[in-house]
Amino acid sequence: MRSVTAISLLLASLATAREIPQNLQTFYESNKNGICSQPVSIPYRSAQSEADTVYCKDNPTGALFLKDDTTGYADMDIDCDGLDRSSGDCFNDPTGQSQTAFKDLVKEYGGIEDLSSQIHSYIVLGNDNSETEGNGGQKFDPEQDAGIKPLSVVAVVCNNKLFYGVWGDVNGGYLTGESSLALAKRCYPDEGLNGNKGHGDHDVLYIAFPGEEAVIGKDAAWGASTPEEFEESLAAVGDKLVAKLGGGIIGEDDGSHSGNGTGNGNGTWGHFRSKDVIIS
Repeated sequence: MRSVTAISLLLASLATAREIPQNLQTFYESNKNGICSQPVSIPYRSAQSEADTVYCKDNPTGALFLKDDTTGYADMDIDCDGLDRSSGDCFNDPTGQSQTAFKDLVKEYGGIEDLSSQIHSYIVLGNDNSETEGNGGQKFDPEQDAGIKPLSVVAVVCNNKLFYGVWGDVNGGYLTGESSLALAKRCYPDEGLNGNKGHGDHDVLYIAFPGEEAVIGKDAAWGASTPEEFEESLAAVGDKLVAKLGGGIIGEDDGSHSGNGTGNGNGTWGHFRSKDVIIS
């Protein structure tokens, strides 16, 4: 029997989640099936397959989202990098690192040392694909290849709800579909997620937006003490970005999908991290 505490946490999470606006729901349903016809990367791996997920572009808005090669989007593996990387339910993360990719910018914006996977809803985007952590093939840099700015607001559709996060880390290898523990637990509060267990279904839509208007800067509650407080501080910017989305089909197979992408593959960052957790 589920404990009273667990039920209370579940109800609290559902009560504070946002309903998905109609334009975003239409976008989600319209692009869920089939492949992406506007890939800007090679296929990278998820925790379920070696090469099944690309970075896909929404041409009208320039928005960037992860799309698998059949009927879905991405999974949600757990990234515990940053502050408190081994505490709480990050105790068993086998690849956690002591810093995130943009810790210097976090300090500039918020006066804190780094992001915390326990507090900040952040998403991992970009792949260094190094020889030691990936396969040494093509890289993908969201900023150079798609105009996505570090620590910009990202919309996340999960478990039939909408949450907001920031682009907060980069994968050193070629794995896709990662978020902080704080965001994952708000999305799936009853799945027992931790540093070594993520959400395996490819039903999570991560959608990032290009340009300075997506950068929340010092207006975010970087010093928040709860995940709810931080995520809520992103809502004003996030709502404006989501309102720009139409409901058109981006992913129909028009024969243009070559699997080679259009990114220049030259992206570099000051810090990279790798995650190689197989979701159980």
